[in-house]
Amino acid sequence: MSETKYQKLITSYHKHKPKFYDHISLITQPLIDVQNATAKLIDDFDLDTAIGVQLDAVGLWVGIGRKIATPITGVYFSLDDEELGFDSGLWRGRYDAGGFTELDDDTYRTIIRAKIAANHWDGTTETLSDVYQIIFPDGKTKIFAVDNFDMTMSVYITGNQVTPVMRAVILMGYLDIKPSTVRIKNYTITTATGPLFGFDIDNEFISGFDKGAWGTLLGASNA
Repeated sequence: MSETKYQKLITSYHKHKPKFYDHISLITQPLIDVQNATAKLIDDFDLDTAIGVQLDAVGLWVGIGRKIATPITGVYFSLDDEELGFDSGLWRGRYDAGGFTELDDDTYRTIIRAKIAANHWDGTTETLSDVYQIIFPDGKTKIFAVDNFDMTMSVYITGNQVTPVMRAVILMGYLDIKPSTVRIKNYTITTATGPLFGFDIDNEFISGFDKGAWGTLLGASNA
């Protein structure tokens, strides 16, 4: 067993005196335990790794809770629905009657990121896409916004498909990052994984034939 940093400080004169060595080990072990527990708090309350009550604490620090005002429905696991199959639909809880109001860790983590991004945004259109991307840091799901020049903006979500729960959360406005006087006109998401379809443009957000996918308005009957 390797020596602790306190045992290594024992002089050579006392090194081979068992009682002294054991005494130093005994009185310094609580200090080591406290240091280890304190170091673990960094991971426990890190936004990317926190779960459960630790994530709740992070959310409260940021200024947003786990519970939402309107129950989310139609997102429970179903074998007969491709969008609600494995890795997509949620298991119905014992006390979930018509819907649920307490977000799962992954969804809650995402809206915390949205709140952080909104708190740090400088309000300019030029930086909005970068701010939106903070919400999905893995880069697999991409967001960009278009100013409609009528006090509204349209938001587009491309790349990986978002979960049914996340779609419901977006419709409730939890991912809205905008000036207070501007309204989100609509959210458009791709119907398949990949960029949106568009003519005469090819980038990480929009591509042409064989790459781009049709977009659909979030909340529309065919979404």
